[in-house]
Amino acid sequence: MPTISVENYLKAVFHLQGEARERVKTKALADHLDISLPSVTGMLKSLADEGLVDYVPYRGALLTEQGRKMALRVIRNHRLIEVFLVHTLDYSWDEVHAEAERLEHAVSDTLVERIDCALGYPRFDPHGDPIPTADGEILRRESMALSAVVAGQTVRVERVLDQTPEVLRYLDRIGLRPGGVVRVREVLSFDGQMFLTVNGSDVSVSESLAARMLVTPVE
Repeated sequence: MPTISVENYLKAVFHLQGEARERVKTKALADHLDISLPSVTGMLKSLADEGLVDYVPYRGALLTEQGRKMALRVIRNHRLIEVFLVHTLDYSWDEVHAEAERLEHAVSDTLVERIDCALGYPRFDPHGDPIPTADGEILRRESMALSAVVAGQTVRVERVLDQTPEVLRYLDRIGLRPGGVVRVREVLSFDGQMFLTVNGSDVSVSESLAARMLVTPVE
């Protein structure tokens, strides 16, 4: 069984390498995990010896197929636990990330499959993140950042990338959750602030926050 530390490294590399699967620099990984550079270098060498990453000094690391499967397993656990906590135990979406971080390493594959079945095989977690299947498949949706939407367009919120509790509580308060329909009324040219209509109410968000929300057009 991989250690919690190994699973956290693999998950971090997966997120940082992105869909383009670009090599993750050691410093980027150290910053992401808030761990020293020498520690990260040492772990990457160990992960490479175990066949979990392809590590090249000064160029960075990529997950191998084995490492990718392990990372997706942990991500699947995490996101299903979030759905379970929201739908079964009445957690709010700003509470579940920290709980899932603790539980994702402890649950068995059998328990995860039973949770998945009991929930009706959800495809997305409360923040709109896709839930990998047991086979490691992950659904991709064509979407764009809310900050790229121009005035006059109507879009549907699909995913919130920033899961900071304070941010999620604010978005919940103004109605910007996955599935919500938003009309962009105005975008300020000098700082990108966006004025929106959500559920009949007029709200505003900064350009930086809008950049961390993914949306799709509503015809």
